[in-house]
Amino acid sequence: MNSEFRTAEDYELFLYSLPNHFSSIRRSTLTFVRLGTSLARILGELFFDLDIRIVVRERFVYHRLPAVLDWYGYEVWRGDTKLYWYDPQPHPNDPELQTTYPHHKHVPPDIKHHRVPAPGLSFVRPNLPLIIAEVEQLNSSVAGAQ
Repeated sequence: MNSEFRTAEDYELFLYSLPNHFSSIRRSTLTFVRLGTSLARILGELFFDLDIRIVVRERFVYHRLPAVLDWYGYEVWRGDTKLYWYDPQPHPNDPELQTTYPHHKHVPPDIKHHRVPAPGLSFVRPNLPLIIAEVEQLNSSVAGAQ
């Protein structure tokens, strides 16, 4: 799998082949929708065992190379419960988030306001392998506790 973006076609192929690279994905509804000659939106969900899913929203810009994400949101759910989410909304006045600025993760308690750094997230590399690996670990721990 590519470690960085090159073209829109590369990223589209990467997205549609995720279930081939991650056997933990039970179903994918991800879509890569081109909006003109330089922008695409990625929307959909990745479904896993134990009723866990990732809701994916990305905005992908490819008017010059290398192509980049210029916005994303990833939510991890178990059933009707949002477990945590990632976003790049800047919080420049929060010194704890500066190590991965603007990338961060919202976690309990007080999931809306409790943020922690998100090492590994990027605008120039695919983020989904990291998020999927995290869900696989979560799935293992939930399965082990049952």
